[in-house]
Amino acid sequence: MKANRSGWQTIRREQLMDQVRHDAYKAKAKLPEPTRCPDCGAVYTKGRWTWGTAPQGAHEERCPACHRIHDRFPAGYVTLGGGFVAAHRDELLARAHNVESREKGEHPLERIMAVEDTGDGVLLTTTSVHLARAIGDAVADAYKGELEYHYNDAENLLRVNWARAR
Repeated sequence: MKANRSGWQTIRREQLMDQVRHDAYKAKAKLPEPTRCPDCGAVYTKGRWTWGTAPQGAHEERCPACHRIHDRFPAGYVTLGGGFVAAHRDELLARAHNVESREKGEHPLERIMAVEDTGDGVLLTTTSVHLARAIGDAVADAYKGELEYHYNDAENLLRVNWARAR
């Protein structure tokens, strides 16, 4: 699909994983091993960030997720809208947090950054496009409604819009 002038393109659910390319928050060079994130405690070892205990004297550097949180620069936006949200806000957010918990357990860089009430729903921001997609998929699978993805390749940014009237 072609991007419009602003760089945004609407994509289908099955296309999303092929679209994800480059993340400016990932390290440009391999980090020394082990490296510990001073903010969240994640440990970089064997080429990836995991949960664990770093040995004494480990190199310290902020992980990409904490870096995004510190900069307030999300990779994913999940908008939950429509009349259904007002009546089921707590259920929807519990589902989103369950998805985050499952993903974060295995992949420390997958986190919800913020939850904000909007005039007609809720906006969640995430540290990765993958978590934004997983939350959108989980909500749509459980509650049906309309689900759209808008991906901006140049910014490695995903906007997930879910809505249900009632």
